[in-house]
Amino acid sequence: MLAAMIGAFMAILNIQITNASLLNIEGGIGTGVDNGSWISTSYLIGEIVVIPLTDYLSRVFSFRKIIISFATLFAAFSVACAFTHDLPSMIAMRGLQGFFGGVLIPMAFTLVFTKLPKPQQPIGLAMFALAVTFAPAIGPTIGGYLTENYGWQTIFFVNVIPTAVMVATLSFTLERQPMQLHLLREGDWLGIITMAIGLSSLQAVLEEGNKDDWFGSPFIVKLAVIAAVSLTLFIWIELVVEKPLLRLRLLTQRSFGFGTISAVFVGFALFGSVYLLPAYLGQVQRYNAEQIGQVLAWTGLPQLILIPLVPKLMQRFDARLIAFTGMVLFAVSSFMNIQMSLDYSGDQFFYPNIVRAVGQAITLAPLSAISLGSVAPQDAPAASGISNMMRNLGGAIGTALLSTIVTKREQFHSNIIGQSVHLGRDEVRTRIAEVTNYFLSHGISDPATAHNQAIVAIGNIVKRQALVLGFSDAFAVIGVVLVLAAIAIVLTGKPKSAAGGAGAH
Repeated sequence: MLAAMIGAFMAILNIQITNASLLNIEGGIGTGVDNGSWISTSYLIGEIVVIPLTDYLSRVFSFRKIIISFATLFAAFSVACAFTHDLPSMIAMRGLQGFFGGVLIPMAFTLVFTKLPKPQQPIGLAMFALAVTFAPAIGPTIGGYLTENYGWQTIFFVNVIPTAVMVATLSFTLERQPMQLHLLREGDWLGIITMAIGLSSLQAVLEEGNKDDWFGSPFIVKLAVIAAVSLTLFIWIELVVEKPLLRLRLLTQRSFGFGTISAVFVGFALFGSVYLLPAYLGQVQRYNAEQIGQVLAWTGLPQLILIPLVPKLMQRFDARLIAFTGMVLFAVSSFMNIQMSLDYSGDQFFYPNIVRAVGQAITLAPLSAISLGSVAPQDAPAASGISNMMRNLGGAIGTALLSTIVTKREQFHSNIIGQSVHLGRDEVRTRIAEVTNYFLSHGISDPATAHNQAIVAIGNIVKRQALVLGFSDAFAVIGVVLVLAAIAIVLTGKPKSAAGGAGAH
């Protein structure tokens, strides 16, 4: 059981472990800062595609073969990421890493219910919840430390030893089961293909649209059409086929439907914020990877203490109230960052990160209980697959959209600020003269060159201030999304049980 939890922890850790190191990785593979979000989202897309397939694959090839073989390939493609030299190969390796690592999350949850006696299942669920909630929070801290001290490539080697221990342990403890290859004929292959094409195309539109002028680009238009057609076909197939990959009709159940909507928004905020904060600290404040990790540590460490207490809270209070409170606190932590300035750095993030840590710690387990508490036991695996996929899809979309929002709002604020910074103003002329004199007194002898450099320096200050305001607006968007998540929770029914919900992780 502990071995399976290690696998789930490592799979989720790797979603966020690159975030504090994005600037280093971008420099290492020779790509620009606009492409960094691909390094995170390609991994998420791999997970999104495989999670709904996990139950089917484990029935066809046996639980033991899938978890051991996929864990081994997860470690192999992790190492392969360290040897990439350009963005396309990094995206491909990260996508495959996510694909093979994605099965470890639902499989760890399955083992809790199939291998542990009922009295010990709450302990297994607590371990699982701790792993999947703590991992994304602490990932950038681990990644930042390794990058700064040993190089960015080392973050991809961190999976090797834990995965080897996991594979060795499961090889000896899991019983062998026969494969059922005849089930391959019953697979919802058309649904699988349309889902994979649709989600991949949608993500490409979100990632590349901002750089390619959105629908002004024929390439983006083609991708958008492919995404729309594929996802429409996928939904229709899942509603009419006899044995669908995803039982979408479960979403018509009130609590599960609204709970899943809330999970999408929470995924948007959870993964989006862990992308946004390192990007701000790296691009604006020029923090190195280890410094970024130290700032983000305060979103992870408090959760290590708080999460084990959540089951006791759920015994005393309505899970909806707990989840609602957590989302509101998470939203408040985002709104605390909407008045940022050039001086807003690591110390100023301390209190927002503490509030966020408390909010996240008391959100995920109650949200899971609400989503799956009303689902019949025989529908729990299917519902868990939908919830997992939708939460990660929200995270992938959130990361891409927030990157676009920062870029667009930076351009907007740069134009606004630029209208006030012109030579017709005495303050501007005075400032140019001061900066010119500074350059003249620091090694530049030519007055014209010093004057030109002064104008460039002031232009860079305007650009940096606009970038800060762009990040502030992105944090505001996260706050609004979390308010919508809280509203969705209010619309759910009272959960029947708290235990069943952990599967949504």
